[in-house]
Amino acid sequence: MAMSVGGDSTESSISDINTTPLVDVMLVLLIIFLVTTTVAVQAVQLKLPDVRFDPTMTKPENVSLSVTSAGGQCQVFWGLSPVTHEELLQRAVDKLKAEIARQGGVNAVGLELPEAHIRGDVNAPYRCIGATIYTMQQAGFARVGFISEPPPGGTTER
Repeated sequence: MAMSVGGDSTESSISDINTTPLVDVMLVLLIIFLVTTTVAVQAVQLKLPDVRFDPTMTKPENVSLSVTSAGGQCQVFWGLSPVTHEELLQRAVDKLKAEIARQGGVNAVGLELPEAHIRGDVNAPYRCIGATIYTMQQAGFARVGFISEPPPGGTTER
């Protein structure tokens, strides 16, 4: 910024403001702000479960079901024998009744109901597996689980 002092008439006053130092200071402040500001991660705070591949401790009274599809038709196997959904429901109800009777009735102390373990083919449509789950729950099975195959070479963490 220049000032006019004296009577030299050839010099005129400069009325423009030199903004270059102001812009430099602003850029330096912007860079400092960007460097010191932490990156804000926008996510809902959750505690996600730790996934482990625990070996299944199956009991002989548990039911093993296999679900697959062939030609768009769902196929359910109770053990190794194919069953329809009506047969599956009847067998599941009979299995639960027999297990409850074997353990001393509905009011028996320490009553442990069997579980249903479903092995679903990876190419089976969800409706086949969903219908099997629904049928087992309709029969009274409170615990329905899935059997999966861990990838080869995977290790189990404890």
